[in-house]
Parts: sequence; structure tokens; C-alpha cells
Amino acid sequence: MTPFIHLAAEAAAAERKSAEVTDWAARIGWVVGLLLFVALMYWLMRQGWKWRAVLQSDLPELPAAPETPGEAKLSMSGRYHGSTTAGQWLDRIVAHGLGTRSRAELTLTDAGLEVVRPGAADFFVPAAALREARLDKGIAGKVLAEGGLLVVTWQHGDKQIDSGFRSDRAAEHTAWVEAINSMTRISTEGTAR
Repeated sequence: MTPFIHLAAEAAAAERKSAEVTDWAARIGWVVGLLLFVALMYWLMRQGWKWRAVLQSDLPELPAAPETPGEAKLSMSGRYHGSTTAGQWLDRIVAHGLGTRSRAELTLTDAGLEVVRPGAADFFVPAAALREARLDKGIAGKVLAEGGLLVVTWQHGDKQIDSGFRSDRAAEHTAWVEAINSMTRISTEGTAR
């Protein structure tokens, strides 16, 4: 056997030996470091959410629904996707629980819009505070197909707010837009006289 073939055989025999043992201390260190980084990111997001609530603390308390709101013009079951400053679809409002996404039951009466949210704070928008309704495609962290979101604009204190809803039956959105906009036209015509 020539020396070259002998060396090649020794190299092949060395390759057949077991693989290198994993350095468990380094691997555990990386996993712990990654978990700490993820925990830090979640903590920073929570702090940002709390800070946003502090900045919006000047927003008045939400009005409660009246004892007898009247006969329901429309009702809808669906999802509440959040509220933003009107016209600024990424400026989420988190004060008074308005930033919490949830299931929602909406009822429109002559008194206003009642939003019942299981697991989150309910709120009521008086008819005089309603400004308009429209179909849109997105609001603070939720983007849908064009016209897939019912956005109701309302006045609360000195701030106009857009609240986004999506019905379980999206075909209902158009009727809601027409009903709310006709209510706001009637109220603005009544105050103009």
C-alpha cells in the first residue's frame, strides 16, 4: 500500500467516528438569552400600551346606556376592532378600554349606539355624538378587504373618534352606514334651524 492510500484510509476511518458532542452549556445559554429577549420585547410593548393610556387620560369617562334606549332600529353581532383618533387610522385609543378587541353586539336606537362587549367594557354613543359612518378597509392593526369594516365616527369630549366593527354578516354594513348617516343628517338639520 502506498503512503498516499494509507493516509486516505486513515482519514476515512477518522470520519466514521462519532460526531462531536454538542456543547449543551452554549446551547442552553442561547435559548435562555432568546427567551429573555422575547420577554423584554413583550414588557416594552406593555409599557408602551400603559404609556399610551396615560397620555390619553384626559379623555372623559364613556357615557352609560340609558335605562330605556327605545326600540332597536338595527342590531348586529360581530367584532369590535378598536378605536382611533378620527382620520388617523393608526393612532389607537386605549383609554377606558377602547383599545381592547372583542366580540360585540351593536344596537342602534333613537337614543344612540349601544356596544355590548363580553369580556371588555361596554360603551354607549349618544345619537347627538354620532358624526358619520362609512365602509373602510382598516383600523389600527386590522386591515381587511376594501369596504370590509364598518367605521363609526363620533364625538367624545373635544375629540372625534373612529370605532371599527365587522359584522358576522358583512352584507349588513351598508344598512348601518345608511341608518347612521341619516340619523346624523336629521340631527344636524334639527340643530341648524
